[in-house]
Amino acid sequence: MSRVIHTGQALVDLVLEVAAIPPRGGNEMARSFTRYAGGSVSVLAAAARSGADAVHAGAHGTGPNGDLIRKTLADEGVAVSASPVEGLDTGVCVVLLEPTAERTFVTTLGAERRITPDSLGTAAPVGGDLVCVTGYSLLEPTRDPLLEWLESLDREVRVVLDPGAAFAGLAGSVRDRMLALTDVWTSNAQEARELTRMDDLTSTLPRIGQALPDAALVVVRDGPEGCYLYVGGTDAVDHLPGYPQEPVDTNGAGDAHTGVLVAELAAGADPHTAATRANAAGAIKVTRRGPATAPNRAEIDAFLSDARR
Repeated sequence: MSRVIHTGQALVDLVLEVAAIPPRGGNEMARSFTRYAGGSVSVLAAAARSGADAVHAGAHGTGPNGDLIRKTLADEGVAVSASPVEGLDTGVCVVLLEPTAERTFVTTLGAERRITPDSLGTAAPVGGDLVCVTGYSLLEPTRDPLLEWLESLDREVRVVLDPGAAFAGLAGSVRDRMLALTDVWTSNAQEARELTRMDDLTSTLPRIGQALPDAALVVVRDGPEGCYLYVGGTDAVDHLPGYPQEPVDTNGAGDAHTGVLVAELAAGADPHTAATRANAAGAIKVTRRGPATAPNRAEIDAFLSDARR
């Protein structure tokens, strides 16, 4: 089986449940506080739970946050290729979670930003492997070493871009360099629309595909509505229906979707099968609290079996 390798930031999520976001200068008492390993950990955990041979190639720190990252990855059966960054701990992401399941983030910078081409190269990707990139890594100081390394890879290595909210605001030259390397685009609908400035998703996906290498795969998530799928060089945009649920926590739902999508592609599944299983994973995830709470393969199988009845 091909491997799933993630280059992005593994962070510690500090999740506070609040009744509402306080006004500027105001105060709000949190109903609960939880500390999780998040960021790329959520994607890797989801991939591993669907059977992928998963590897974290990003940087990680030497303090308690880095320890939590490594323990969580080890518990999920995810390998860590790079050595810890000496003298610097992993950063945190403060997540304010409202009763509507909407979340607001404030993120710090730490050891996860100390990557080099050599540290990324410890993952040693080979043809067929999927290397995952987040658009947040295309900000300084990770941008240049990441792009240098990606451009050195064998073209048989498949590069997966999850652009995040950051991508559309990057310099055009940076976006173009990254898109030229991208074999799989996976984003939410807002991120896709912000890049193309087009509202209609059936037009948005082919526009993204035009900027990618031939036969690249474009997947755009549309929340409970499911996702849209486009393969470069074809004429059709397919809509794969979702499985609406009553959400309790949407944090990590997109990561669960991406993790299962890439795990299935690594296992040789066709894009439609991979995206259908990813839709199911996202639906299950929003019913669970915590960012790295994606379902495993058996749970997805059972969910899809029930949905077909």
